[in-house]
Amino acid sequence: MFSHSIEKHCRELDRCNQRGGRMLSVADLIEADTMPLALAAAVTACVASGASFMVGANPGGAGKTTVMCALLNFIPADVDIVPATPKILCQATTTSSARRCCYLCHEIGSGPYYAYLWGQALRQYCSLGDKGHILATNLHADTLAETEEQVCGVNQVPRNHFHNFPLLLFLRVSHSSRVIQQVYVSNDSAPHALAYDASQGLFKPKMFATSEKRQICQQFLENFLAQPDRTIEAMRRAALNAPALAEMFR
Repeated sequence: MFSHSIEKHCRELDRCNQRGGRMLSVADLIEADTMPLALAAAVTACVASGASFMVGANPGGAGKTTVMCALLNFIPADVDIVPATPKILCQATTTSSARRCCYLCHEIGSGPYYAYLWGQALRQYCSLGDKGHILATNLHADTLAETEEQVCGVNQVPRNHFHNFPLLLFLRVSHSSRVIQQVYVSNDSAPHALAYDASQGLFKPKMFATSEKRQICQQFLENFLAQPDRTIEAMRRAALNAPALAEMFR
């Protein structure tokens, strides 16, 4: 019953694929030590519950898009991914829709590329969180301070709209490894607080989701890691058919 929605979902993710090859799943990222299992469970629990997020790293090729798309496999089952182009954003911000969507900005940047956003278009995009939509994007920034300066300073996004992104993940690149170095979480529009650091581990797990939701996602990921197929299609299919995750999607 989900075959059409899985195909459409993965097609939108693959449109972000600028370097070719197979898109990586969260299972791939766990096995590559980009994120430990406990962090993957905490973050996917937030995404499955409808949280918006940004992924940051300054270097090109750091894996921002890879992490962003892998996590998007866990958005709720009834949510379609919509590319955040200026035309689509104009329609979304000026009309009312009862249906929640996930608006995907391929990158916060000023280049003339598909679904890249800057200036007024980025401000429109960030405002969509006020309408209950899910937002996902990435940007060239290594820290919370750099992210705030780029989004709220240079692009003049109101701070309350910046808080429409409760999850901020930052990657560190060294030689051939790519590791999620820090994760900041904002609950109820409070200032973002550090909840994970690679040197300390998941020291504020309750900021991400309830222990029950984290356990559901961890069990799902453990089960999936035992399977041979690591593709985003296989992971999306498994997520949509997992009864415990289905309850979280509601």
